[in-house]
Amino acid sequence: MNLHEYQAKELIESYGVPIQKGIMAESLDDAVAAYHKIVEESGNDVAIVKAQIHAGGRGKGGGVKLAKNLDELKEHAGNILSMMLKTPQTPGGMEGPGKLVSKILVAEDAYAPDFDACKEFYVSILMDREKQRNVIIYSTEGGMDIEKVAEETPHLVHKEWVDPQLGLQGFQTRKVAFNLGLSGAAFKNMTKFIAKLYKAFVSSDASLIEINPTVKTGDDRIIAVDTKLSLDGNALFRHPELEELRDESEEDPTEVEAKSIGLNYVKLDGNVGCMVNGAGLAMATMDIIKLSGGSPANFLDVGGTADAKRVESAFKIILRDPNVKAILINIFGGIVRCDRVAQGVVDAYKNMGTISVPIIVRLQGTNADIAKELIDNSGLAVKSAVLLQEAADLVKEVVS
Repeated sequence: MNLHEYQAKELIESYGVPIQKGIMAESLDDAVAAYHKIVEESGNDVAIVKAQIHAGGRGKGGGVKLAKNLDELKEHAGNILSMMLKTPQTPGGMEGPGKLVSKILVAEDAYAPDFDACKEFYVSILMDREKQRNVIIYSTEGGMDIEKVAEETPHLVHKEWVDPQLGLQGFQTRKVAFNLGLSGAAFKNMTKFIAKLYKAFVSSDASLIEINPTVKTGDDRIIAVDTKLSLDGNALFRHPELEELRDESEEDPTEVEAKSIGLNYVKLDGNVGCMVNGAGLAMATMDIIKLSGGSPANFLDVGGTADAKRVESAFKIILRDPNVKAILINIFGGIVRCDRVAQGVVDAYKNMGTISVPIIVRLQGTNADIAKELIDNSGLAVKSAVLLQEAADLVKEVVS
């Protein structure tokens, strides 16, 4: 689950991480009030206006602006609120439709009063699945695309892995500060910054925290100026207060609807819709679709209760994608009986009326023979298969 920048900053600040102060606003009046409060607290007329969407590269699309006075604040806030912001990370990139901006962050100028004395760094924490350890990735090249830095100057990207049994050690935070070229008060403040950031990462069950840039100010403070934070959705049951931060308007509406009815659905870019029970079988099904010459249009796990109502809901969600040219239903009858699923397919098909795309049903396991007979005798335009290769051949036939 992704958080907005203002939410992410509030979360890491609760663990003692110093941040660039800011106030979220949803209207021009809110932005003006936020500006006056920021100016009063900082003693500086300059403020930053940042669009709040779940995408990076906001500055490239005009979603981050510097306001030197109240008039500029009003102009930038008015322009950014309700704009369709396009960034390299929004759907379709800079050529896509963009994302609607409904919130902005009015933030203090973290570089005042001496911009030239400030230094930007890159810091992130995530799970290295290959090593099965959390890793701190950091670089002196902050404020830039870390992918570009890693590609062009890989020696400037450092990694520090943390033993899960020992936790983050003091020598590791000092190593980070040393590799970033810091000394004196800045060195000490960076070690504290890394320790508190790591605590926030572990305690909140985050899957990613990225601070780019992390800034050393002119007076040697270390603060988070931008924050990207993703929470592990599988761990949200431990953090009900964090689940309330979900902004469904930033998520794919079809995926949100699927989640609300208990379906695990992820939209992809292919032409063959998938309906499967079990995540592992779903991955294998997508592989077989690729091998047959098609391309999966979605990941959809109906779970172990594939009755008519659930199958009908899954059909409707898959068919909303105009790119779908066929649907492959692949069910292994272990906990769920194949004949029950087959009846669900037949009932759902009849309830929905005409379905314009070919449907291939592969059922294997408990009562698979009965299920195949139900499908074959239904009189519906549904093709049945027993073997996975049969299903693949039928997919190839209808999409080629």
